[in-house]
Amino acid sequence: MRTENQIQSKINELTLQRRSLESRLAPLSAEDPQRAALNVQLTRLEDMMMMLEWVLNAPTGKYHA
Repeated sequence: MRTENQIQSKINELTLQRRSLESRLAPLSAEDPQRAALNVQLTRLEDMMMMLEWVLNAPTGKYHA
C-alpha cells in the first residue's frame, strides 16, 4: 500500500505532465493529426489522476447502514 505522501507526489507528477501536454496542444490546429494522440494521452492522465484522488479521499464507513 502506498502512503498518502507517495500518492500525492504521483498526483503532482501527473499534474506537471498534464500541463506539458496542454501546452503542446495549445498551438495545434483542430485538424492536426498529432492533436488526437495528445488528447488520448491527456484523457489517460486525467483518469489516472482521478483514481489517485479517489484513493486519497476514499469514502469511509459501510455502504449499507
